[in-house]
Amino acid sequence: MAIVARLACRAQVGLSAPLVQVEVTLASGLPVFYIVGLPAPVVKESRERVRAALLSCGFDYPAGRIIVNLAPAEIPKEGGRFELPMALGILVASGQLAPQPGAPLCELYGELSLDGEVKPVRGILLAAAHARGDGHELIVPSANLKEALIVAAGHVRAATHLREVCDHWAGRAVLPPGRAALRPPGPPRAAPDLTDVRGQLQAKRALLIAAAGSHSLLMIGPPGSGKSMLAQRLPGLLPPLTHSEALDCAGIASVSTAGFNPGAFGERPFRSPHHTASAIALVGGGAQARPGEISLAHHGVLFLDELPEFDRRVLEALREPLEAGTVTVSRAAAHAEYPAAFQLIAAMNPCPCGHQGDPGGNCRCTPAQVRTYRARISGPLLDRLDIHVEVPRLAAADFSDGPRGEASTVLAERVARVRALQLQRQGRCNARLTDAQLSEWCAPDARARALLDQAMQRLRLSARARQRVLKLARTIADLEGRPDITASHVGEAVMLRCMDRERAISSCP
Repeated sequence: MAIVARLACRAQVGLSAPLVQVEVTLASGLPVFYIVGLPAPVVKESRERVRAALLSCGFDYPAGRIIVNLAPAEIPKEGGRFELPMALGILVASGQLAPQPGAPLCELYGELSLDGEVKPVRGILLAAAHARGDGHELIVPSANLKEALIVAAGHVRAATHLREVCDHWAGRAVLPPGRAALRPPGPPRAAPDLTDVRGQLQAKRALLIAAAGSHSLLMIGPPGSGKSMLAQRLPGLLPPLTHSEALDCAGIASVSTAGFNPGAFGERPFRSPHHTASAIALVGGGAQARPGEISLAHHGVLFLDELPEFDRRVLEALREPLEAGTVTVSRAAAHAEYPAAFQLIAAMNPCPCGHQGDPGGNCRCTPAQVRTYRARISGPLLDRLDIHVEVPRLAAADFSDGPRGEASTVLAERVARVRALQLQRQGRCNARLTDAQLSEWCAPDARARALLDQAMQRLRLSARARQRVLKLARTIADLEGRPDITASHVGEAVMLRCMDRERAISSCP
C-alpha cells in the first residue's frame, strides 16, 4: 500500500492565508512528477528545484511517478513557499524519513535552491499570524525569521538548509525556537523637521490642521516654493502607530511585490509614487490582485506630487477609496479586499509653466492651456480634498535668521493630544466621521451656521463640501481646546477649503 505523506503550509489570497495540505505519494510507472491542486506556473517549476535539492543533499530521488496534491484544490497556489514541504513529503513517502504522527502540526515554508538552501518567500507575516491563531509551529527560512517573530514569537523555528530541516524532523538536531528583540512601534527615525521650511506660515498652519484631523490636503504654488518639503514633514507630526496599526501595515507590506522590511516595523508609511504610475500600481491589481500604493499607505500618507501630470483615469480611481477607506480588487482568478485608510497630500502648479499669479514669474500660458491643465483633475476628486492652500514663492526676507516657527516635535505633541481627544470622544479622526457622528459632534452655533449657509450660497459649495468644512472646523476647535464650533472656526475652515478656488477647481474647456 502506497504511503501518503501529509504536511502543512499556507497559501496567500489577499490578506488571508488559508491552510494548504501538501500530500505526496509514490506510484510505479514511468518517471514523472505531477503537481495538482491549481498550482501557478511558478509552482509547477518547483519539481526541478526539489529534485536538484534532494540529490545535492545526498538523498535518493525516487524512480517512478511522484504525485503532489495541494489541497484544497479550489484555492490558487503561487510562489515557491511549497517547495520545502514537497521535498520533505517525498522523503517521507519514499521511507527516507519517518512520519511524525504524534507530533503537533508544523507548517513549513521555503523555496529551495539547487543545492538545498532554504530561501525566503513573501507573505510569511500573514502565514505566521494565522498559524499562531491555530496553535501551529512554523519552520521558515532564516531570512524570514524576524518577520515571523513579529506575530508568532515562540512558535517559529528557522532553517537555512534542507539538511537542517531533515535532521530536525528525524530528531538528530533540533532547530531552536527563534527569539529576537524587535523595535516597538514609534515615530520615524531621523524625521525631517518643519523648521527646515522657510516662511509659508499659512501652509504650515494647514499642515498642522491636516495632521490633527487626518484631513486631505492640496497645495498649489510655483516650482520651488516648498510643497514637497512640507509634505515630507507631515509624518513627523503624526502620532506613533499603535501595535495593531503597525501589524496592519506590516501585513499589507508582507504580501506586496517589494515585501516587508522588519526594520521599518512601526513606522508610519509615506508613499510617493511617480506621476507615471498606472492605475494597478496605485490602486492594486495584477494577476494576483496585489495591494497598490493606496493600501501600502494605510494608516499613513500618500503624497502625489505634480498631481495634474497623473493620468486622469488613475486619479479617478482614488475617489471611492478616499470615501470608503477600503479598496476591492477583483480579477478573473483572484478577489481581494485591502484597507486603504490613507491621508492624501497632493501638490500642483497653478498652470503648465507654474508661474501664473506669481509676481516673480513670467507666465506665458494661454487661457486655453491653463484650462486644459486644470481639467486634468476632475471636480468630484477636488471636492473630496478637504484643504486647498496656496504655497507662494518665497521672498528674500524669508531666508533671514529670524524665527522659523515651532519644531515638529512641539507640533507633534499638540497633534497627539488632539488625536487622543478625537479617539476618546468619537472613536476615530475627524476626517472619517460618519454622517450620524457629524450631526452629534460637529454642530455649529447660530452665528457659525449662518456663516456656513452664506458661504454655501456665495461659493457654490456642494453638500459634501459643507460636511467637510464642518469636519475642518471641528479640528480647528479641537486644536484650540474648544468644545463648541464658533464662527471663527467655520470662517477659517471655509478659507482653507476655498482658498484659490477659481484656480484650483477645474472646469471643462
